[in-house]
Amino acid sequence: MSGPAEGDKAPDFELETADGPIRLADFAGKTLVLYFYPKDDTTGCTREAQDFTALAADFAKAGAAVVGVSKDTVAKHRKFVAKYELGVVLGSDPEGAVIERYGSWVEKTLYGRQYMGIDRSTFLIKDGVVKRIWRKVKVANHAQQVLEAAKSA
Repeated sequence: MSGPAEGDKAPDFELETADGPIRLADFAGKTLVLYFYPKDDTTGCTREAQDFTALAADFAKAGAAVVGVSKDTVAKHRKFVAKYELGVVLGSDPEGAVIERYGSWVEKTLYGRQYMGIDRSTFLIKDGVVKRIWRKVKVANHAQQVLEAAKSA
């Protein structure tokens, strides 16, 4: 699995969001929680987005912005946000370039079948440097763990 290691400079990115494009430079001097997830409106991805939304005020207090990324379109993201009243920014990476740059496009196995998919992973970035990485994330309590790390970043 490629992608950055803790202590590396975060790979640059530009993503479309419902509010226009965002890039790594927009978060200079701030803490960024960049999380990659497989698909809008699926059980685990919905729970993860809801958990980050529930802690949005705490992340803001810790000086951290939260951005979720999948291959879904901005239009799908808008529907997902509206349906669940989500409070996180969702970036669209339809070509998967950013997902690959962060090493989150991986071979997966389901019922013995191998395929390529998004590894549920989270990157804590401060001042353009990757401070912490979570790979193969289990959704339960994940947002809380990321918040604790963001507070001490």
